[in-house]
Parts: sequence; structure tokens; C-alpha cells
Amino acid sequence: MTRAILEASAVTKSYAIGSRSIPVLRGVDLSIGEGEVVALLGASGAGKSTLLHVLGLLDPPSSGRVLFEGRPVHDLPIRERASLRHRQIGFVFQFYHLIPELNALENVKLGTMMDRGLLSWMKDRRELDERARDLLRTVGLTERHTHRPSELSGGERQRVAIARALIARPKVILADEPTGNLDSETAAGVLDLLFRINREEGVAFLMVTHDERLAERCDRLIRMKDGVVVS
Repeated sequence: MTRAILEASAVTKSYAIGSRSIPVLRGVDLSIGEGEVVALLGASGAGKSTLLHVLGLLDPPSSGRVLFEGRPVHDLPIRERASLRHRQIGFVFQFYHLIPELNALENVKLGTMMDRGLLSWMKDRRELDERARDLLRTVGLTERHTHRPSELSGGERQRVAIARALIARPKVILADEPTGNLDSETAAGVLDLLFRINREEGVAFLMVTHDERLAERCDRLIRMKDGVVVS
């Protein structure tokens, strides 16, 4: 395998419900290599989405470590951890998570606005605008820049979400059922786009999926059951 970009080492995660502690992850070890496409499979409740949240620095582990390029990340200062999340890790979700009041171009640029101070963003706004427009062209939405999510199809919304995930030039993208809300024909187009981005830009992907056909297209398959990696 190539050099590891993102790793989990003995990661556990539990949630408190009243006086009870509910374990979700029970000691997960995995590694995602540079430029690799990995499928993460398992039944509902296996812990896949929780693992993505921990790997993506959205949620801290209860124990264990997450490493980015060999460096433990959850002990970093909050600001540094947030910067790493915004700049190096992209997210694609099943239900898009687009802002309904913003058009496609504004949704793509949103992440860069959040990660920069006002003066920094104003200084770079033309470059960022050009980058966002290029990405919308890349995902096949050249004519849809000014359309809001309600004016886009499901496949088009997911393409906007993919462009948004790429805006900061991340090294890895975490995708949680990226085609789970799409019909089979649209899903096939979105998957072709993701694999093309992997080939052309070298971005690594970790994709949660229930689709065995998608898994067969990936470089490697990881299966989870009851909060642990079983294969």
C-alpha cells in the first residue's frame, strides 16, 4: 500500500444515554493510503458513519488515535484541528447538506469562507471564485452556477456537494453513501465522476456503501460488524 494519509489506531467511541454508555466503535484499526479508493461495508448500526465522523475530525474518539500523515490529530489545538479538517479532508454525504438559500456556486465556495478571516477571503475571492467555477465545470454543471438546490435534481445536488468537497484541494474525501439517495442511472454517473477525480487528481476516497458493485470497483474493501473491522 502507498504512504498512509489517514489512520485509525484502536479507536473506540461510546455515547452516553442517561446513565448508560452505548459503545459504537470497539477498537477500530484501519489505514487509507495516498490516492487509494477504499469501500467501507457493513450492516446498519455497524458503526460506519460514526467512524467517518471520527476520522473526519467531526467527533473525537473515546479512546485510541486518529493520525493524518502520521501525526495524531485529536490532541491538536481546536483552531489547528479545524483548519486541518477544512483544508485536507473533504466530505460528501448521502443527503447533500447544501444551504437552500445559496446557489450552486455559493455552496461550493462556502467552505473557503468558513476557513478564512474576512480580509483573507476578500483578498483571495477572485481566485476562489474561479476555482469554484472550474470545479462546477469539472462535475458537469457549467450552466447551473446560479441555480439553488431546489432547482437541481438529486444527481446535480450531489455533484455540487462533490465540487464543494474538492474546493480546498483535500488529500482525502470521506463519502457516506454518496449514491444512496439516487436512482441507479444517476448513481452510476456520480460514481464515474468520483473515480475520474481519483485518477486525475490523486485524491484518496473512503466510501461507506451498501452497494457490492461499487465495492468491486474500489482498490480495497473493508467490512465492519458490531463496531469492529472484520475483514
